[in-house]
Amino acid sequence: MTATVSHPLTAQADDRFSASSPRLSLAPVGPAPALLDGAWWPRSRDLGAELPSLIAVLDPLWGRITRVTVNPTHWPAVPRKVPVAGHVVKVGWFLPEQDPHELLLLSYRVGRWNLLVVPPQTPPDSAAWLMAAASDPLGTWTASRLMEEEARSLTAYEADRAVEAVWDSEGGHEAREPAARPRILAVTAAVPPQPMGR
Repeated sequence: MTATVSHPLTAQADDRFSASSPRLSLAPVGPAPALLDGAWWPRSRDLGAELPSLIAVLDPLWGRITRVTVNPTHWPAVPRKVPVAGHVVKVGWFLPEQDPHELLLLSYRVGRWNLLVVPPQTPPDSAAWLMAAASDPLGTWTASRLMEEEARSLTAYEADRAVEAVWDSEGGHEAREPAARPRILAVTAAVPPQPMGR
């Protein structure tokens, strides 16, 4: 099941909804565990402010989250503990051992989950593609590999647009509306109960 606990990924929609509701896409339970269990698109790099709303959504789905780990490369400050809806979540970090674009969540005696962290400044169409790709139940790419693929795709798209602009400026053909990059869109759906852990 692909579930997006979020609102449509547009700037207008983002402004209409509470900053406390997490932008989250979860992978369906598949025949074999994927490398990622979904994606999270925080609104800032303030881990202490962003984690409570994420964990409040995941606690009822996955069991009480007790520990979170990150690679501190993209987080200016990593708090040791974060209060979340009546309990405290311990936060740790690992530099070489953990993918810098991944968040690891642990639930005592239930399981562990890995989420791609989509950078807060990511444009909505790129974020939608990343969230959908990270939620693929048969996904075989790591968080960093997905980020590299998105960067490569964006670079190729921009290079194509630059070549087309030169062609147009030299009289190649009439100016027209720019073509949108082909994207995989995230699906918005209700979140049914999920089996606990891997």
